[in-house]
Amino acid sequence: MTKTDLGLDKEIGETLHNTVTHVFHLAALYDLAVPKDLAYRVNVIGTANMNRFVLRLKRLQRYVYFSTAYVAGNREGVLKENELIRPPSFKNFYEETKFEAELLVKDVMEKRPVTIIRPGIIKGHSKTGETSKFDGPYLFLNVIDRLKAAPFFPKIGKLQAEVNLVPIDFIVDAVLYLSHVKKGEKKTYHLTDPNPYTAEALYEMMLKEMLGRTPKGRIPLPVVNILLSFSSIRRALRVEKEITDYFVWQGTFDCSIAQKDLRDAGISCPDLKEQLPSMIEFYLRHRNDERYHIKIR
Repeated sequence: MTKTDLGLDKEIGETLHNTVTHVFHLAALYDLAVPKDLAYRVNVIGTANMNRFVLRLKRLQRYVYFSTAYVAGNREGVLKENELIRPPSFKNFYEETKFEAELLVKDVMEKRPVTIIRPGIIKGHSKTGETSKFDGPYLFLNVIDRLKAAPFFPKIGKLQAEVNLVPIDFIVDAVLYLSHVKKGEKKTYHLTDPNPYTAEALYEMMLKEMLGRTPKGRIPLPVVNILLSFSSIRRALRVEKEITDYFVWQGTFDCSIAQKDLRDAGISCPDLKEQLPSMIEFYLRHRNDERYHIKIR
């Protein structure tokens, strides 16, 4: 992605330029703790390189770019699919570089049939629970698992922020449909849960499903942030400090355009509560397999 012409030799490049009809650009560095220079090289420069490749395609029918709903950064309130407004700040360099990359793709949208996908936080399969790695919401499960012998589990601050989780099979079904219908051209979609749970509700549901317990008492979020500033504690709990930024952020993703365009296909985001048993069962089955765990700095 970061190489000129995507690192393709001339002959292969020419063949692709004359034959490719659909491009799905998913390549990105997804890491809430990623350094800015690395995130910029992969997410921004890589997207610029892909854009140049796409503009040379002679038979292009659709360019599908995977952004993230969290390009909103620290903007709050109702966030629309058809807006891309620079926020006052970002929670991390992942958000910032994905915002910059989407700006580049918006320019291509004026010249080519482009569909921009902004997923929420992607989790495993809604039915099987299968996932490729334990990040995002699985960090909650890491903490619960590591502290399962604790005499009690306190609530963490007052976590009324919405956590927008979407299963991978919903994303796949929606993208395959939207990338092959005319109405999907030159549109941006929030593939998000229209009825998300708060961070506190998610924590309580996970704790109940995983250990059959309910939280008691409450620990202030600033105390949690202080504890997670120590790398030894982060590694012991297998959790990134940056995740707490999403516990207090008050943003709501409007996904009405996606809902409208997916209605004819009968595609919708399932209720997260119904997915938790399979999600946690898969986690418990593979929690000791290091291949699933992300590196905690």
